[in-house]
Amino acid sequence: MQRLSGLDASFLYLETPSQPMHVCSIVDLDTSTMPGGYTFDRLRDALSLRLKAMPQFREKLANSPLNLDHPVWVDDENFDVDRHLHRIGLPPPGGRDEMSQICGHIASLPLDRQRPLWEMWVIEGVAGTDCHRDGRVAVMTKVHHSGVDGVTGANLMSQLCATEADAAPPDPVDGVGSASAWQIAAGGLYRFATRPLRLANAVPDTVGSLVSTLRKASQGQTMARPFAAPRTVFNARINGRRNIAYATLDLDDIKKVKNRFGVKVNDVVLALVSGVLRQYLAERDDLPDASLVAMVPVSVHGKSDRPGRNKVSGMFASLHTQIGDPVQRLKAIAEANSVAKQHSSAIGASLLQDWSQFAAPAVFGVAMRLYASSRLTESMPVHNLVVSNVPGPQVPLYLLGCAVKAMYPLGPIFHSSGLNITVMSLCGNLDVGLISCPELLPDLWEMADEFAVGMEELLEAAG
Repeated sequence: MQRLSGLDASFLYLETPSQPMHVCSIVDLDTSTMPGGYTFDRLRDALSLRLKAMPQFREKLANSPLNLDHPVWVDDENFDVDRHLHRIGLPPPGGRDEMSQICGHIASLPLDRQRPLWEMWVIEGVAGTDCHRDGRVAVMTKVHHSGVDGVTGANLMSQLCATEADAAPPDPVDGVGSASAWQIAAGGLYRFATRPLRLANAVPDTVGSLVSTLRKASQGQTMARPFAAPRTVFNARINGRRNIAYATLDLDDIKKVKNRFGVKVNDVVLALVSGVLRQYLAERDDLPDASLVAMVPVSVHGKSDRPGRNKVSGMFASLHTQIGDPVQRLKAIAEANSVAKQHSSAIGASLLQDWSQFAAPAVFGVAMRLYASSRLTESMPVHNLVVSNVPGPQVPLYLLGCAVKAMYPLGPIFHSSGLNITVMSLCGNLDVGLISCPELLPDLWEMADEFAVGMEELLEAAG
């Protein structure tokens, strides 16, 4: 067995019917490259072979009523790929509206905790095509956040893919094994008993981070504050429904703007998001005078030696949506990001992982329910939205023999933060995924279409 870290388990405890905690992606595939030609059965067989080398996809949760610590991962002895792989056809004409409606519905469905926490939906009839003749399908994946963060999720997708259409599947890999209820409880008791020691080890890093933050605050060198974000239409309670939109940009265009103004790729991404939100809200007379604030996940893979599959910290980034000029806005965002990164790096890479170990499982759920039921979700949002930038490979990829044309990532949304924008760089493109709640943002495609407009605006400024 393998025990979940506190950060991994927190995504289980935060989950409610209105707040499912899985991450998704929509992959656009060209099936004409599939050896032997595309059939659903052939794709299923290829997936089955790949999964033999990927034990994470064959593991499920296990727990014991006597367990004083977090649940564990164990092998699913009754694993059946047909319980996770599904097939669906788009209604005519099979355009982006039909695609987003189907994918939004799939994203709203919770994963079955009695089985490995993932699903894959093969979507045929894209753009009215015949997948056997015209060579096009889409695949939507869902994986619970307790098992992946942005980096581990991208790594899992890379393992499912290959750089050649006819690549042989990797050798099988053993899983984590099984565990009885008593073994789970005994391990949990040991970890519970050693919590004071681990707490004592975490205190020095916490004190050091606090002192550093106070020093930076006195110098005005801190990231944007949580609970200081202005309210917008998407900062409210969410329900279980989801809507989805997406866009694709040329990565060379991003780099051209980056090089012209001497900033980072992530600065350009946040400037694009800022411009899109500014335009969208201004057209609806809902643009706040104060800057919107994004929570940006920061990977600490390679910086943290703590166990667990989620190794992430975060920073609060000012989007400077109050600035009208796109170049001034980009420079202000780059400057604010530089300060935020220094502040974030001064906080121990393992601090979030360490402290999440000590909170009792019930604490997360109770705190979220109290927050969701209070007026704070609307009057005092922690941040306005989540913006995540996931680096992907820049070489051609083949998913189960099919050429990958695009991969739109979709993260979770939260009460008071009902919009998530995640981007992935992949083989020369920047694929943008947007997910929200239709009651908050019914016209999400209008926001997605603004990305192309914002890119042209920055390119024109770059000359």
